[in-house]
Amino acid sequence: MVLYRLILSLALPVLILRLALRAARGRETWAELAERLGGGSAAAKPGALWLHAASNGELTSALGLLKELRDRRPGLDVIVTTNSRTGRALARAQGMTARLAPLDARWCVCRFLARHTPRALVSLESEIWPNRFALCARRGVPVLMIAARMSERSARAWARLPGLAPRLFALPRFVSAQDRASADRLVALGLPPGRLGPVVNLKAAPSLPAPDPGALAALSKVFDRAETVLAASTHPGDEALILRAFVMARAARPRLRLILAPRHPSRRAEIVAEAERLGLPLAIRSAGQAPGDAPVYLADTLGEMALWYRLAGATIVAGSFSDCGGHTPFEPAAAGSAILHGTDVRNFTESYAALDAGGGAIACPDAEALSRALVELGDPARRDAVDRAAQAILAAGAPDLSPLLAAIEAAMDQPEGR
Repeated sequence: MVLYRLILSLALPVLILRLALRAARGRETWAELAERLGGGSAAAKPGALWLHAASNGELTSALGLLKELRDRRPGLDVIVTTNSRTGRALARAQGMTARLAPLDARWCVCRFLARHTPRALVSLESEIWPNRFALCARRGVPVLMIAARMSERSARAWARLPGLAPRLFALPRFVSAQDRASADRLVALGLPPGRLGPVVNLKAAPSLPAPDPGALAALSKVFDRAETVLAASTHPGDEALILRAFVMARAARPRLRLILAPRHPSRRAEIVAEAERLGLPLAIRSAGQAPGDAPVYLADTLGEMALWYRLAGATIVAGSFSDCGGHTPFEPAAAGSAILHGTDVRNFTESYAALDAGGGAIACPDAEALSRALVELGDPARRDAVDRAAQAILAAGAPDLSPLLAAIEAAMDQPEGR
């Protein structure tokens, strides 16, 4: 822990300078910089639950859990922190107090804790911050890790820190991993086995936020859902293959349209270049361009994925045609959008195996296979069959949230400072 704090102390001035330059150039506001330093505007009520998520995906997965918790505790105040501005916007849209997360420097975390006085901290998925966990524990604020994910690569990295890992992973009071492999790795790193709760994957029970009704109404007039496919959260390596497959599929389905939503909108220039290379006209949402009749609509904005799912009768889950492990199948399934995916689905291995075996998704190893699948889903009966199978398979595996709710409530109810 001492070495971690020393390294962070040395790096912190550079990091703050970079954040200040972002604010000076208008890429963030000075108020947002204040939030990252543990300050910000009005504080949460004393005794609030602090929930931390990296960004939209992690927070969306927890919305169902939060809804049940707030139904059980109508007066509960929740303060949400995220690493991204879009995650913060999503939390605020759900009526929660939200801030950008404080940097993991001791004085930033102490400032945040003094300002908001949370009763417990729930950290989602891979968000593991040594100073945050240690300072909460020192103040008697229980730390819970929910849907915790520890990849093999991350476990190896933590294992190379024998002076830090055992102390860090002994801090959480309760940990529910999202898969058995993560649970085993966390215990190997120092988590006391008695603090390990049941395996629960929150993404298996998504509660998608409602899309903007005005945008949905306007774009529904433009996009025929039966003839629209979404490429969701694409990465480098995904777009070229997907666009090539789309070109081939349009030879058989000339009315087919593609909404392409990149994981990182800053990559728009290279995506536009690839579309132009293939002779595909496209409209760009961030530029305010109307979709018109363009076959490709570049949805290079953040926080609108629920809108794109609603507009598309089929979804190509990206990250599965590149070395990224694939993204969630649960959100498109919840929106009734038939699922297509590539071969790299290691982030959701069991879920995709069940979907593929039961006809709830179509695996496509290459552009030719993806093109054939897009043509195949032009048949409404086939598309509906894939959608219904996915709904049934994923509903059968819906997680039991009661152990998580019980653990959070127990943490909230413990005497302060213990």
